[in-house]
Amino acid sequence: MPRDKGKRGYAGRCVKIARFRLKALALAAGASYTRARMAILFVFLLGIVNFAAHRAVLESGHPLVEAVPALFQALGGRMSLIVEFAMLLGAMWMVAAGATGWALAYLLYSLVNGLAAWLILSGRA
Repeated sequence: MPRDKGKRGYAGRCVKIARFRLKALALAAGASYTRARMAILFVFLLGIVNFAAHRAVLESGHPLVEAVPALFQALGGRMSLIVEFAMLLGAMWMVAAGATGWALAYLLYSLVNGLAAWLILSGRA
């Protein structure tokens, strides 16, 4: 007789396991579960802002965008977005592992990124 997977099924079990692991990592690092979740959310929201600024700069047609190395112009500029995603993923991974200092590091990166985007989009660069 097949096992009853309940209402949640496989995806529900995966979410439950992920929550359990996040709680365990947060407790092992000495942080509360809520604090770890808030740090991950904070980094994720900063990532959204970074992606929006990055996309706006790519679409601006500024001469500095044309001057970047060919590696970052690959796939119509999407390669640089892939690098941006890798940085976001790495920061979120480290914060989820309990190293909440990475949230501050990503904040500083986001501030520099935002300043650069403002300079480019406002025509001051």
